[in-house]
Amino acid sequence: MDGNTVAAEGSPLVGGAGRDWRFCVAPMMDWTDRHCRAFHRLLTRRARLYTEMVTTGALLHGDVARHLDFDPGEQPVALQLGGSEPAELAACARLGERWGYDEINLNCGCPSERVQRGAFGACLMAEPALVRDCVAAMCDAVAVPVTVKHRLGIDREESYGFVRDFIGEVARGGARVFIVHARNAWLQGLSPKANREVPPLRYPLVHRLKADFPGLCIVLNGGLATLEAAHAHLEPGSREDGPPLDGVMLGREPYHSPWLLAGVDERFYAAPASFADPRAVVVPLIALARRHVAGGGRLRDLSRHVLGLFNGRPGARGWRRMLSDPTLLAANDPGLLALAAAQVGADPALPGLAAPQRAGADAAA
Repeated sequence: MDGNTVAAEGSPLVGGAGRDWRFCVAPMMDWTDRHCRAFHRLLTRRARLYTEMVTTGALLHGDVARHLDFDPGEQPVALQLGGSEPAELAACARLGERWGYDEINLNCGCPSERVQRGAFGACLMAEPALVRDCVAAMCDAVAVPVTVKHRLGIDREESYGFVRDFIGEVARGGARVFIVHARNAWLQGLSPKANREVPPLRYPLVHRLKADFPGLCIVLNGGLATLEAAHAHLEPGSREDGPPLDGVMLGREPYHSPWLLAGVDERFYAAPASFADPRAVVVPLIALARRHVAGGGRLRDLSRHVLGLFNGRPGARGWRRMLSDPTLLAANDPGLLALAAAQVGADPALPGLAAPQRAGADAAA
């Protein structure tokens, strides 16, 4: 097989439209909102995108549209839910399916104290029978896949048997896709940030899970910083610790350096990239911003997610500075994106760039 052939072709859940987990962008609180996802979709047509976690209480007692509205152009996109009551999760899963989401994902990996107080997230791994019942209720309620994102274990429970038995029990409820953050979650004494860094990564255990559950789709999350390193986990024969996995999930790296996503379609799907140069992304970005502002939105809703687009390139600091300037953002003019693009040498002759550049300059004057 060549480097673009994916090892998971044999998985019954990989390859169909909307049923492909080869490359996923992780759900991240306060980050992967619909504006972030729309931006990421410009860079990759194929990656699977996830919402921020939405709690069952927020959906059942709050503004459903505010939490669930999204642009169909974001698809495939999954809704991540936080909760632990089967009936409530089933009701929210139905809402997600009705809104058009391609997948309902249950959060069993977040270690934050706030989430623990709500009796969901990583602490649910201590109750696999309850998670099974939650999954079963959602599977009965919807036709789209119900998936689970979880850790290898909780606190100092590091035996392989713990996560193996968790998956075995939850799979009885109907889940066929498990996204495994290859660290334990330490529920006491570590912040959520430290929980992403301090507990050691144990990739071999995730490959062992694939060996023990060949009929399930096993997706690796945690510590992956490059496309090359991520893709190696999908390549047959590339690792001695088990069979290739079905997919990978990256989070903070593509958020902080989003140009990484421009290489996903070619490396993981043997499909052409959408852009060869990040400066060309500015034109469709301006179009996104114009639609959002015309609908009454704020430019900063989108601009805050694109600050890292030019990381490591000349002019990146100027791009970030202009798009973080409260005075410039107060004008709420999408033309600011064109002005900022001039800092990185974007060609003013690019279609759609010159006109907003002049408008932005007038607004900022």
